[in-house]
Amino acid sequence: MIKVTKLNDHELVINSDLIETIEAKPDTILSLRDGKKIIIKESVDEVVSRVIKFRRLTSEGFQRPEVMAALSDE
Repeated sequence: MIKVTKLNDHELVINSDLIETIEAKPDTILSLRDGKKIIIKESVDEVVSRVIKFRRLTSEGFQRPEVMAALSDE
């Protein structure tokens, strides 16, 4: 799960496994597997970075306090 911000400043938490593509046209557009498209403020690089960070942290396990702290620092 990653946190993103829509253009109206509304924050969303998205299941990163559902992201099919990320485009910059010039706004960043997330295309989800169900066909939905979400326009967000974050750059493509920022979204990719957040997905990588989330996957690294979750692969280490939620039982470790430092993992939970890192997830809440976004």
